[in-house]
Order: sequence, then C-alpha cells, then structure tokens
Amino acid sequence: MANVTAHATLLLGNGSVVDMSSTVAEGTETELLTSTTYAVAATSIGTFADGQIIQQVLCPVAAPNGISYAYINRRGAIACILPVAIDGQIAHMGGQLGFRLQAGDALQVLASTAASRVFSLAVKTAQGTSAIFTGTPSGSGNTDLTHILTGQGLGASLQGQTITSQMALSVDGSKLSSGGYLHLNDRALPIGGAAAVNPQAQQPMFSTQGGANVALNHVARVTTSS
Repeated sequence: MANVTAHATLLLGNGSVVDMSSTVAEGTETELLTSTTYAVAATSIGTFADGQIIQQVLCPVAAPNGISYAYINRRGAIACILPVAIDGQIAHMGGQLGFRLQAGDALQVLASTAASRVFSLAVKTAQGTSAIFTGTPSGSGNTDLTHILTGQGLGASLQGQTITSQMALSVDGSKLSSGGYLHLNDRALPIGGAAAVNPQAQQPMFSTQGGANVALNHVARVTTSS
C-alpha cells in the first residue's frame, strides 16, 4: 500500500478558503490536515477554523485511487460526511455543507488502494444522524456492512431512524449481484437500498432515493458473484 496525497478545498462562512492536503497511507484511516503551502503548520480543521462554518466544498476529498469515505470526527462520533472523489474524475464541486466547526474536530479520510474491494455506504437520517458502513467482499456470497466506528450493523446503529439520503461506493462493478446494497428487514426482505457507484468511472453523489425506516436486526447487505 502506497503513501499518496489526499486533498480537499473548503469555503468557510467568513469567505476564506482552506486547502486541506496530507500524505496518507492507502487503506488506513488518516486525519487530513491543512496544507502547509497556505498555512503556517499542518493543523486539524477544528483547530484551524474553530467556530467557522464550512459553507461549501469547492473540491471534494480526493486521492489518486479514490477515497472510500471522509467525515468530521467530533468526540468519537461522525458529525458530518463530506463528498469524495478520485483524482481525474471530479465532475462536480462538493456543494453546500453548512456545518459549524468546533475545536477538536478532525477530518478523517480513508484513501483507497487501486485493488481495494471495500464497499462503502454513507447515510444521513431524518433524525440528524450521519453514519458510514463498510464491508469487504472476498468471493461469492453475502457481505453485511458494519459501522466504521462501532462495528455494529445497520439496525443496531440506526434503530428507530429513517434513512433520507445515501451514497454507495464500490469498484466491484459486474461482480455486484445486488447492483449495490439492499436494506433488509428482520424477515430478511428488502425494503430499501442503493446502487453502488464505481468511483474510478464516476463521481459518487448522495441520493434521496431508496431510504427506509430502520429497526433492530435490519442489515445492509451486499451480494457478489465472485
């Protein structure tokens, strides 16, 4: 696994632009810090812009082989999910965010390797929760996604909440028998889901389609043919 440059550009509410850039190890979640090209030191975003609002994402979090996920970690929880892309496939600026930073906030990213089969699912709920789930298919069969921080499944993580928008990423392409992920209820029947975007070919975007109410024992399942 190589060390690569991950980067993003953020517009703050006071009109200033923050360039984020760090050397990160592919396959390892790493904090993305301010670029020393335009700042005195490499600093956490919460320290650099305490109290400021991230108004817009001018360039999504990107790296040479893509980013599986990116989020603001606040006291050990996912406070905000950021858009991601792969270098050379950035078709859209990240858009409006409207997130107020606090001291201690850290922008965490997982840069992908070229051969990584990590399936990543980012969701937002009507109750204001942001969550990211991942899984790594290794052959023919089912892979149930788990929360990146707690290791719990969909139902245990979001019980009683409603998914209103979601974004799924995978490079598996035709290996995805399910086409993406399926949200299964406690009877193992599909009630929601989302197609997976291959970030090497297209920039992932959040969709408001396919959301559903979440209850205990619900799972987010990916099925692959190989």
